[in-house]
Amino acid sequence: MRTNRGREKGIALILVIWVVTLLLVIAGSFLYAMRTDARASRNAALIARGDALARAAVSRSLIELFKPQGSPEIWKREGEPRRWVFEGAEITIRLSDESAKIDVNTANNELLKGLFRYGGLGEEDAARLLDAVLDWRDPDSLTRPAGAEEPEYARAGLMGRPANYPFQSTEELQLVLGMRAEVYQRIAPMITVYSRQSGVNPHLAQRPVLLAIPGITTDAVDLFLAERQAARNEGRMAPIFTAAGPYASYARTAAVTIRADVSIDAVVVSREGVAMLTPQFPRRPYTFLAWREVSRDQDAQVPAVDEDVPDGKPR
Repeated sequence: MRTNRGREKGIALILVIWVVTLLLVIAGSFLYAMRTDARASRNAALIARGDALARAAVSRSLIELFKPQGSPEIWKREGEPRRWVFEGAEITIRLSDESAKIDVNTANNELLKGLFRYGGLGEEDAARLLDAVLDWRDPDSLTRPAGAEEPEYARAGLMGRPANYPFQSTEELQLVLGMRAEVYQRIAPMITVYSRQSGVNPHLAQRPVLLAIPGITTDAVDLFLAERQAARNEGRMAPIFTAAGPYASYARTAAVTIRADVSIDAVVVSREGVAMLTPQFPRRPYTFLAWREVSRDQDAQVPAVDEDVPDGKPR
């Protein structure tokens, strides 16, 4: 009798242990789920705040761009970072004139080929991609020697077809037959559809864009960039980049790219807008041509920023 009671007590103890263990597992899972939800909610709130601050920073930049030309306080479109802190959020703004990029609609053919070579393609592949790009944006259905029109896309098993119209966005370039993902990712920060120029502006272009110019050496680019920076520091006019030859176009455009990076508690929100400035129309002084959520993968291509401004104001 005592043996049976002992067994019953042992079984009861085991059941209690199992029940307690199960309750602990349920409680732990509940706490983990609550913690995950709380973290997700916190991140969502930070992203929403970062998005609002980024949009506000872009608007602030537009106001600065409309200051009188020649004013020492005007924000220049040279891609240099401006950083300040607002209510615990670190905000970085960069302004870039679209003339500093290569226009995939109007650029010289050799300049486009140089761009594709810089993206990692060999001479033959770059020439083939150039013909495909020209076939995409021309109004006819005639295929260039190494190009691609509708039959070539069908044979490649692609659903898309050439637009036979100028590119409406830089992202559209990814649809061209022969464009590789890794090539596009490398050249994406270097291209535009808004400059409407056959060349690039060496006074504003970044190093990768200058290196894409046919016949340009690394030494020539680095020497020019050093001279250009020295001229900026001394308040002088930037030098002429004679090595760029016919691929240089020193006229600026009315289109400007404004990138805002907002960092809040290790969460980074990046937004980029392309605005067309039209001060001749007071009721509509600017129009946004594009708006993007910038991938953090592009951060490696962004130059480092200066230290915080002591007074918390942008410089």
